Amino acid sequence: MASELNDDYTASGDGAAKLENRRILILYGSETGNSQDLAGDIERLAERLHFNTHVREMNDVELNTLLQYPLIIFVISTTGQGEVPKNARKFWKSLLRKRLPPNCLQLVNFTTFGLGDSSYSKYNWAVRKLHKRLEQLGATEFFPRGEADERHQDGIDGTFLSWSLSLRSHLLKEYPLPVGLSPIPLDVQLPPKFTLELAPTMDLSDELMPDRDGYQVGNLKSANLTSPIVKSSNGYHHPAHHDQTLDEKAALFSHADTPNPEQLEQALRAERMSINSNSYPARLSEQTAKQIQGGIDILDRPNVLRDHPSKYLLEDPSSCKDALPPSDLLPIPRGWVAHLRENRRVTPINHWQDVRHLVLEVPTQPNSNRRGDKELFSYVPGDAVLIYPKNFPADVQTLIDLMGWNDVADMPFEHRARQQDVLYSKPKNCYPIPNSTLRELLIHNYDITAIPKRVFFQDIAFYTDDPMHQERLREFANPGLSDEFYDYTSRPRRSILEVLQDFPSVKIPYQHLPSIFPVMRGREYSVASGGQLLRNEQNLEITRIELLVALVKYKTVLRKTRQGLCSRYLEFLRPGTNIMITHREYDTLEASWTRRPLLAIAPGTGVAPIRAHLWDRIDESQAGDALLFFGGRNRNADFYFQEEWEDLRVKVLTAFSRDQEEKIYVQDRIREQWQLVCEFIQKGCVICICGSSGKMPEAVKLAIHDAMVMGKMAPDREAAKQVLARNNPLWEEVW
Repeated sequence: MASELNDDYTASGDGAAKLENRRILILYGSETGNSQDLAGDIERLAERLHFNTHVREMNDVELNTLLQYPLIIFVISTTGQGEVPKNARKFWKSLLRKRLPPNCLQLVNFTTFGLGDSSYSKYNWAVRKLHKRLEQLGATEFFPRGEADERHQDGIDGTFLSWSLSLRSHLLKEYPLPVGLSPIPLDVQLPPKFTLELAPTMDLSDELMPDRDGYQVGNLKSANLTSPIVKSSNGYHHPAHHDQTLDEKAALFSHADTPNPEQLEQALRAERMSINSNSYPARLSEQTAKQIQGGIDILDRPNVLRDHPSKYLLEDPSSCKDALPPSDLLPIPRGWVAHLRENRRVTPINHWQDVRHLVLEVPTQPNSNRRGDKELFSYVPGDAVLIYPKNFPADVQTLIDLMGWNDVADMPFEHRARQQDVLYSKPKNCYPIPNSTLRELLIHNYDITAIPKRVFFQDIAFYTDDPMHQERLREFANPGLSDEFYDYTSRPRRSILEVLQDFPSVKIPYQHLPSIFPVMRGREYSVASGGQLLRNEQNLEITRIELLVALVKYKTVLRKTRQGLCSRYLEFLRPGTNIMITHREYDTLEASWTRRPLLAIAPGTGVAPIRAHLWDRIDESQAGDALLFFGGRNRNADFYFQEEWEDLRVKVLTAFSRDQEEKIYVQDRIREQWQLVCEFIQKGCVICICGSSGKMPEAVKLAIHDAMVMGKMAPDREAAKQVLARNNPLWEEVW
């Protein structure tokens, strides 16, 4: 009843006029996609309050756009050393222009929400800087800023859920709905922002059927043949069938192994014209042909062979559990084609962790700004490259079977956006291959193995008729039942595909795929190469990239082996394969630091960016001394780049936690070597902390403070912290 009342009201001219100014612009700045996800959550919250919402990447708007909206909400994460994300830097720089009038944003009403990690020293600096600058330019805060900490026991949700609920209450109070109009309840589905529609295809009824041997079948216009031609992941074209089953009769219509096909063709034509002929007159099987209007006679020339079907390989690749993802290159903006030269495991086979040393070679490409010029891929230590993983065909086929999408799985589709959202024609950061089939979209573009967000359960509850399933899904979507949601998803690392297997009554329309499944994002890896390692001596137009990657593979409380999407992809990525990568710059490591002493701390694969920096220092004649505290489990298993450290002129102090009864970590070594640590600090060293985030960075900083107290450089930890902030640059590369 409430829904009908809302529809009647908004359909009237008076209702539309009253809702015209009910608009919110939601801007996000994100490195890994978390801010973008939260922006989507806020969008749905506002839509249910009948706000006309627009979600944009911060770099996609100009400052004067802010003046066109009554309310603006910024969601931004902090990267590196308090930096603004790359997709927000253009907008941020526009805010810093000196010629901006002091009150140029006085008509803007805004609020902000920040994402940060308290293990960093500059926690949530990006949102704080943004908030302060907006106020300096005259903008007014309409709702208090929120800040999320990834270290919270409930993650980002620990803060965001309560903040967003308070925001909802505030919007309802300060911007009340007109009489007769109520918020859209959660059990009413919002229209999808993006949908999939069948791509327009050539009408084959207007084309002559080409003949392999120079013959032509008669004009097919009268046959009304409309079965579209689609491109498979391996690049071949084939008719789109309603039933993709490959049966034995298909083999009887192949020209394979025919010594003289033209002579055979004449004989077969004569046989077909005989009134006693009982031959099959098409390449395709009867099972497929009966789906075609006009029957089997209109499909192709007669070409029956008598070979046994066992001669032909008819196995569907998607049914092979070991089939690898296809090597199609996605049209990613500012992407580079990289050739995988090496993918070598550096830890023993019997070691608990599979760590890979990858070597990529990136050739020059045409410069988009200067015609005729070539652009050389370049990077500096501290930068990262993004590798774009793919789903495995077997998993995709499982989803297709589960959803009942086999009839359309190999047809080409296009993304369509809601009419009101014309800036993006498809989900942000979704880069499909032209004329992608549904199967290809699922392999290359949509993540079906991610741990689902809360909104996923809310959305799929609309696609089941099972009352028990619907009730259970909505319980997982309920913010008040966070423990159940966590126990079902994050704790066992249950994937989207597994959730759908647990709830088989859910049948998602293929048209709604873009609104339900998250876009597959690139995985970021710090470069492990610098200096001389960048160059290919045989070809100066090639840039080398080395990566040190720890593959994610473990068992959960469900006793199931889990593997990260990109880890699984990289594990089976064969040398010689071309992949698409992008480059992410981090302005945290200054070139002048190579002349200062270096105090580096790096457990595990965190040593990658430090190794890159050390190779850069080799080319610097005035490079300062270098001291590295390296941590791992076992010297014989994970002492990465052990053979290089002496040549790189770095003193290495190790802490291998499992090589003795009592565990030893890098922070223990720092306290043991307090004199050496103080000596480097007194020389004005650069301090680099690289590795996994969480407790490690903070534990290392406390150990350095303790070493300074032991060396009489400061009376206590707080004073030591102040001394370091004044004299010693800090470079943190943690993830």
